[in-house]
Amino acid sequence: MERFTKLGNETDRIIDSCLEAGGEVALGFVRDGLAGVVGTDTKYPSRSTGELQQALGLSKPRLNRRGVRDVKVGFHEPRSDGRPNTLIANVLEYGKSGQPPKPFLKQARNQAKKPVTDAIERQFEEEVSKL
Repeated sequence: MERFTKLGNETDRIIDSCLEAGGEVALGFVRDGLAGVVGTDTKYPSRSTGELQQALGLSKPRLNRRGVRDVKVGFHEPRSDGRPNTLIANVLEYGKSGQPPKPFLKQARNQAKKPVTDAIERQFEEEVSKL
């Protein structure tokens, strides 16, 4: 944070750039995890339309309630049938009666920690070298 504050009026732009770089890496891990669980190990043929995977995206950097800048990996709402994508993702992640859980978010979060941090650091160094 000390390095950020020394950058003056470019701080917000650089923070946003770094968050986007890290968010893109995290999004890739979630996308891969989701693709690996949709339609696998089912009793009946998969009815997946691909809509959940297409709805996965990355928000723009913004200030959260606590005044901290962040980006979020999540699903655009609603689905074409009116059901929330987050409900479908939650059922995949945690399962339901008669459907075992297929965790993809927790796995992606654990696998992405180091690569996301590395991407943010690389982007920061690149932005600082431009000044």
